[in-house]
Amino acid sequence: MEANTTALLLDLAAQAQSAGAPDTLHALLHAGHRAWCAGLADVQTGVARESAPLSDAELARRCAAAGAGWEADMTRDEALSALAFAIWDATPAAIAYTDLEERAALHGVSLVGEETL
Repeated sequence: MEANTTALLLDLAAQAQSAGAPDTLHALLHAGHRAWCAGLADVQTGVARESAPLSDAELARRCAAAGAGWEADMTRDEALSALAFAIWDATPAAIAYTDLEERAALHGVSLVGEETL
């Protein structure tokens, strides 16, 4: 994950704390969603690269350690996706986006029903 994604999401979340206008919150949320997706994609790429040499058993242990258990019916790619999401979801950037979403929701603002990418 790039540092600028984290900085951007932290900044957007901070801006949202002092914003109350729905249009402003919507714009912040929209920008935050794009950054969240980019951050997750960066983590997915890194996890795939780092996990490529691992055996399935080693990957299963790594998944378990991150709280993304590899269930019996999952493929390796699904396990990698679950691992990447668990890692991403625990980052300050993802947490900042959650704060941004919650602030927007307090004012009735969401991206539900919108194409954002």
